Amino acid sequence: MYKTVSAEEAVKVIKSNNKVYIQAAAAAPQTLIKAMSERHEELRNVEICQLHTEGEAPYADPKLKDSFHVNSFFIGKNVRHTLKAGNGSYTPVFLSEVPRLFHQNIIDLDVVLIHVSVPDQHGYCSLGVSVEATLAAIDNASIVIAQVNKNMPRTHGAGIIHHTEIDYFVECDDAIPTMDMAQPTEVESKIGDNVASLIEDRSTLQMGIGSIPNAVLTRLTNHKDLGLHTEMFSDGVIDLILSDVINGNYKKINRGRALTTFLMGSRRLYDYVDDNPFVEMRASNYTNNTSYIKQNPRMVAINSAIEIDVTGQVCADSIGSFMYSGVGGQMDFIRGASLSDGGKAIIALPSVTRKGISRIVPVLKMGAGVVTTRAHVHYVVTEYGIANLFGKTIKERVKALVNIAHPDHRESIDKAYFELL
Repeated sequence: MYKTVSAEEAVKVIKSNNKVYIQAAAAAPQTLIKAMSERHEELRNVEICQLHTEGEAPYADPKLKDSFHVNSFFIGKNVRHTLKAGNGSYTPVFLSEVPRLFHQNIIDLDVVLIHVSVPDQHGYCSLGVSVEATLAAIDNASIVIAQVNKNMPRTHGAGIIHHTEIDYFVECDDAIPTMDMAQPTEVESKIGDNVASLIEDRSTLQMGIGSIPNAVLTRLTNHKDLGLHTEMFSDGVIDLILSDVINGNYKKINRGRALTTFLMGSRRLYDYVDDNPFVEMRASNYTNNTSYIKQNPRMVAINSAIEIDVTGQVCADSIGSFMYSGVGGQMDFIRGASLSDGGKAIIALPSVTRKGISRIVPVLKMGAGVVTTRAHVHYVVTEYGIANLFGKTIKERVKALVNIAHPDHRESIDKAYFELL
């Protein structure tokens, strides 16, 4: 049905000055990445375009700066160092608009590296655990190289491509990267309780992965008829689906399905989504489209932040001027939930950092990025309570946010803000 070549043979098509897109998250094709990186002595000025990827990123080694430059649309841990080292850049963009960069030829790709399931009897492969902007990249790129892997789940939805759309196949047996959820701390559990108290039956949820989303999910076992419309999810939703807490019966978009654009979790998650029509994978310009999100009644968006000032400005992508992650999909869902009938847009965060520094501050650090503006933010949740900022004046917001800050910092935050006036 299709002819395979070695990874070394496939990546020979990558030339100096090419632009290469790498499929994101747990689907990052490690066999192809390694083979491409090993050609560094032959290549110059290859631009690697990517969202967050799991696993190794040897091309991001500053020693290879003459060969590769990393252009991140969302900055992952494995390439974060490149911005300071000078072999990487960050392109601010909503996750909903990353496919547009390729559809409108704003970024012209030469090669795309993808990771797919074994073709079925009809010749169709699945993009597995990550769709995001990969379909748009395939449409835009001149050459498509795929590593085909029996370990990649065959997921349903839009991430299905025919083998004839792929120029080179490389067989591999790579394990899909997994991530186990740590048990929530006492603080995270209190935040989970507070967020869960805002969620009504028949709500539709968006949440990421991590201890706080996991803490929220464990508190929803007595809820009824919840939906899932998100950009990503992990193991925490499985038991809620199996117990019919999450069934999608009252969603307006993809009713009766759990909608997402990528997945990250344990092998249990990957086995659960394999050939499971309840889970629908779509491109990020669909999952994160605000006009679709807002159609779900009681849409609840749960996102986090690095810090938030007392007027409601949310910094979620940088620590001061140091870029840490990216805009991602926060604003896509904050706005969608805000416009939903009965929707709730929530920023949930611990009141202090691990070093005891307040994350509710009089003013954001110099150079900090505002991902969610003070006009967009509605609910802010810490372990000390819930602040509903919608319709509140600046003075009312200051009072509400000071009240959910850590008690050790409340007086100094309040005093410092009013000294600025």
